[in-house]
Amino acid sequence: MSDGAHLLIPFASCLAPGSGEALRSTPLPHLASLLTRLVPGEKPPGDEHSLSMPHERLLATLLGLPTVDGLIPWAAREASHERLGGADGAWAWITPCHWRVGTDHVAMDVVADLSVDEQQSRTCLEAMRPYFAEDGIDLHYVAPTRWLARGDLFRQLPAASLDRVEGRVIDPWMPRTAGAAPLRRLQQEMQMLLYTHPLNEDRIARGLLPITSFWASGTGALGTDSAASTAPPRIAEALRQPALHEDWAAWASAWREIDATECAALVQTLRTGAPVQLSLCGERSARTWTSEGAGGLMRRLGGMIAPVKPADVLEAL
Repeated sequence: MSDGAHLLIPFASCLAPGSGEALRSTPLPHLASLLTRLVPGEKPPGDEHSLSMPHERLLATLLGLPTVDGLIPWAAREASHERLGGADGAWAWITPCHWRVGTDHVAMDVVADLSVDEQQSRTCLEAMRPYFAEDGIDLHYVAPTRWLARGDLFRQLPAASLDRVEGRVIDPWMPRTAGAAPLRRLQQEMQMLLYTHPLNEDRIARGLLPITSFWASGTGALGTDSAASTAPPRIAEALRQPALHEDWAAWASAWREIDATECAALVQTLRTGAPVQLSLCGERSARTWTSEGAGGLMRRLGGMIAPVKPADVLEAL
């Protein structure tokens, strides 16, 4: 598509029953206008069991990145931007996190709820660094809940996105390939290391959750032929945190805000005749609506087209 406005909305729908109930009771007039006037593209295959989220696969395609499930090299891309190594290096994002142990399962708390500051994160990284180094992995601090790790272990190691795991039971998402054995061992070693670490004693005394393990994601190597195929879209991020917390009242409120601002702006752009795209992403699939082509012109000009109900479209994603 030619240059124009492109809005991408992750977590536009979720599979939890509360999501559907919230959608059906939340008016989204500007989204309805867009869905009525734009032409839907093909719905790509996908399901809720993929390691990479639909919005990640779509964004990777737009950026010219490999789209192998669980091996979209997001960490390598960031490392390249940070000038930390060549394009042939294999990287992963490492996220310090809290695993909540139940009677028959282990779940990961939402990472933002940890409230980790830079000093605590760096202390944790330095405590873990020697163990990673034994497996040929070098750690680099980026942000309190995101480090970069370079090591050949990550070159062909599919890993589930954090968006798949936060707030959920982790067992279905644990890497099971033979090459993942060192990573699983490292996770177990870090659990033992952190159990009695002074950092966590201090956090617990302050009423904060302890850091009990880590998650690896964004694995893979960038390669020398990765290049953006189009301008990146504008991404509406406001639905992510409410969705991860399954706070459907807050999620519906965030949707209303996106509709009143981002979607309204896209409607206005459409009225000027400029090309627009809208990408809606759920847990199973992502789909893009566009204004270009004869079909788009007819839908923009036609007044007899039946209005589209956003909930019907979103619940199918």
